[in-house]
Amino acid sequence: MNWELDVRPRRSVRIAIVVAVMLLAFFVFGGIVLRHGSTGVQFRTADQAAMIGIGVLCAGAALLFTRPRLRAGADGVLVRNILGDRRFEWSQIRGLSFPDGKPWPRLELPGDEYVPVLAIRAADRDHAVDAVRRFRALGAKYAAS
Repeated sequence: MNWELDVRPRRSVRIAIVVAVMLLAFFVFGGIVLRHGSTGVQFRTADQAAMIGIGVLCAGAALLFTRPRLRAGADGVLVRNILGDRRFEWSQIRGLSFPDGKPWPRLELPGDEYVPVLAIRAADRDHAVDAVRRFRALGAKYAAS
C-alpha cells in the first residue's frame, strides 16, 4: 500500500527501549548472582535460567509500547495500537480529536465510537501537532472523494 502518512511516537518508544534494556539487565544480573547469595536458600541453574527468562518476557512486554503506528493514504487509515491493528475507510472516519488533558488523540467514528491513536502522543509536541495537521489534511482530501 502507498501510505502518505506514517506516524510513530518518538518519546515513548525511546522510553520503552530503555526500560526493556534495564529490565533485561536487572533480571540477567539477578539470575547470574542468584546462586552466589548468602540467604540460605539453594538456587539451581534452572532457577537462574527462569530468572533470565522472566527478564526476557518483561523486556518483551515493555517493547510492546514500540508498536503504535498510524498510517493513512488513499486506501484508508490503519491504526496499530499495542495489541492490534484496525483498518478504516475514509468514509467511516468523522474526525481526529485531541480531548483536553489526554496524552493521545482519538479517531472518531459513527455512533459515538472512537479508537485511541497511540501513535500520536502529546509528549512529542511539534511532531504530534504536525501529525494531526497532516492527518486532517488527508481526511479533507479523501473524505470528499
